[in-house]
Amino acid sequence: MNVVTAKEMQELDRRAAAEYGISSLLLMENAGVETVREMLNAFPALLRSRVVILCGRGNNGGDGCVVARHLLNRGVMVETCLLARRSDVTGDARVNLEILEKLGATPVEVTSGGDLAALAERIGSADIVVDALLGTGAQGPAKGILAEAIELVNRAGRPVVAVDLPSGLTADDPEPPGPAIQAALTVTFALPKRSLLLYPAAGYAGTVRIVDIGIPSALCRDPEISLGLLEAEDVAPAFPRRDAAAHKGTFGHVLVIAGSVGKTGAATLASLAAQRAGAGLVTLALPHSLNDIMEVKLTEVMTEPLPETEARTIGREALDRLLHLAEGKTAVVIGPGLGTHPSTQKLVRELLPSLRLPIVLDADGLNALAGHAEVLGQAAGPVILTPHPGELSRLLGVARDEILRKRIPLAQEVAARFNAILVLKMAHTVIASPKRGAVIVPTGNPGMATGGTGDVLAGLLAGLLAQGVAPGLAAQAGTYVHGLAGDLAAERLGQEAMLAGDLLDLVPEAIRQVKKGKSVR
Repeated sequence: MNVVTAKEMQELDRRAAAEYGISSLLLMENAGVETVREMLNAFPALLRSRVVILCGRGNNGGDGCVVARHLLNRGVMVETCLLARRSDVTGDARVNLEILEKLGATPVEVTSGGDLAALAERIGSADIVVDALLGTGAQGPAKGILAEAIELVNRAGRPVVAVDLPSGLTADDPEPPGPAIQAALTVTFALPKRSLLLYPAAGYAGTVRIVDIGIPSALCRDPEISLGLLEAEDVAPAFPRRDAAAHKGTFGHVLVIAGSVGKTGAATLASLAAQRAGAGLVTLALPHSLNDIMEVKLTEVMTEPLPETEARTIGREALDRLLHLAEGKTAVVIGPGLGTHPSTQKLVRELLPSLRLPIVLDADGLNALAGHAEVLGQAAGPVILTPHPGELSRLLGVARDEILRKRIPLAQEVAARFNAILVLKMAHTVIASPKRGAVIVPTGNPGMATGGTGDVLAGLLAGLLAQGVAPGLAAQAGTYVHGLAGDLAAERLGQEAMLAGDLLDLVPEAIRQVKKGKSVR
């Protein structure tokens, strides 16, 4: 599913009219009808509720007038407030305002600070507030009477239904530019807008429902739109039916280069995750002194002890052994718990140009390239990078705040610059490919903000690569399943109690759901 900017959504509306003869007035009607439908689903007592609808002067306000009309037709007690002068309302919004007036439901005008006390009283007496003040086309912070109304609504604490987008957000930006409505439900039209999926702005949207308002699906699938929302059907091909005559060699062999003293857990999680992803064999290469404990911790994983530094990390002297060990393997993961000893970091930088295998570069594998990012351009095989914003900041020498603010274009730029797949880990992870734009991953939750979940992700990606899954699909499928396993863990255990190891136990169920095409919305 595509994710749109304000400009892209405006163009889809225009093309619906120009190419298919679908009028903007019809789209507005459908938007209002679908909003009411979602309200009925979300609020079982809606028909017995008092609803206050706040309308702006633009098309979002016109949507609000349609919502008011259809609620009135169902017998709901509705009061509509117009935060503009009637004379300022034009076009389709004016048409629907006049219909409302003919029904005897003329909105109350709120145009000055003197009207705010009465508005606050109306909002305070409501069971539900509908926000139809500012829509997708709004730019910059809400000002004047609109900003004051937003503050009033938030202080009242009533459940708010946002029409298309919570007022105060812009469609494109992850940061609200000023005060914004805190919605319980956002009903957005045709396609999701970027800010509904990018935190912190997404935190204002509540539950997001994407509804069809009649824009042709051929337009909604426009390949020129560069950002998508990942769905189960997109990643299901990474998990094909297995051949009955297959053997363990059929499903590849992952080499995990990981672990150091105090961080054997990272190596363990990555290795087991590679197996959970379906890899036939996994070998863990680790510092010599840690081998005995890992032989006890890991039953199904083979181990290879390597020369180590005085800090008990894998040393540069292990390079030849690792290159020999990589022969016959089908994917490599480098970095979980690897450590930051200079000798270890030098090893990583020399490995990349020499390994002609798909590589997942994670954690300390990425940290080894801080100040040496050019090494990525020398990688002999396809690479998936899995940084969180802090690791990407160190790799690029770019401030973390800038990464968060520009995450979509920056992710696309990094993928193109290094000819690599970038998995930028955060709330709603962003995956960018060199030639295929970017996608947002809808799975995952705050319970996954715990040590070791990134190691599980690295192992899942490597396990898929080892089976011959293309790097772009492997990155998307592994990340989607990783987040879905986290969502299943949160359902069963609660977010506070989750451990990274719980994800390993739930990866099989997550894969089953993906194969059945169960998407997260």
